Amino acid sequence: MGEYSKALEYYEKSHKIYEISLPPTHPDLATSYNNIGLVYDNMGEYSKALEYYEKSLKIKEISLPPTHPGLAGSYLCFAACYEKMGDYTTALKALKNAYKIQEKAFQEGNQVFASTFSWYGRVYRDLKEYSKALDYYEKCLAIDRKTLPEKHPDFGIDYSNIGDVHRLMGDYEKALAFHQKALNIQENVKCNPLECATTYMNVGETYREMKDYTTALTYYQKGLKIREEKLTKNHPDLAVIYHNMSKLHFSTQKYSMAMKYVQQAVEIGQEKLSSTHPHLVEYRETCEKIRKKQ
Repeated sequence: MGEYSKALEYYEKSHKIYEISLPPTHPDLATSYNNIGLVYDNMGEYSKALEYYEKSLKIKEISLPPTHPGLAGSYLCFAACYEKMGDYTTALKALKNAYKIQEKAFQEGNQVFASTFSWYGRVYRDLKEYSKALDYYEKCLAIDRKTLPEKHPDFGIDYSNIGDVHRLMGDYEKALAFHQKALNIQENVKCNPLECATTYMNVGETYREMKDYTTALTYYQKGLKIREEKLTKNHPDLAVIYHNMSKLHFSTQKYSMAMKYVQQAVEIGQEKLSSTHPHLVEYRETCEKIRKKQ
């Protein structure tokens, strides 16, 4: 539901009980650490998330055999976190570790591979290897089609991801077709509103690149409204949408508005991301570009 602080509150209550009642290397404690890590991850507190993921992994390494799927789950969490931190090489390494275990533990086409393929797609998209990204996203979709009911929220994420890669490859018509499929699910099925916000943002980006700035702004505002309601004021995902708004205003020569938004993006980036994070580097470049025009 995107109610992360509430989720954290309950996970922490649960964790206190586990700590009192279980031995320190019990797998349930590992799961509990992992759950807390996941919430911090979603809240944009990546170093805190890593801390909990590491505690979870240490227990799993002691209590589980080396080919246990639970270990693969840990590696996937690491991959997701490193991807958001902009460390794509480490993210890929963690994904490979997860996939190696899953290959031994599950039959081809098992639902667990969908998430792994989706993260592969995301990392390759970040690395600008778009055909590889598309390949993995399509593999993920193929598994979901065989294993999930027709209107499952995961399809919304799948279609949105595929649409975004088509945008990056310059095929706007295909991008919008997939985004529409995503919104048909996300606007009509109970799912995390933040997933819908991502699709709105992807649609906005597509229209911005098509130079339809009015439509782009409409979608950005829809996405921004959800993210501002659901996320803390300094969440990295807010910086992404502020940066997009800045690029839009820059294109329409509204330089003071563009500067306002990019400064918000830079502030969040400086607080939450490493100084070499690709997003922060990009925000600063945009800021410089606007400054030259003012």
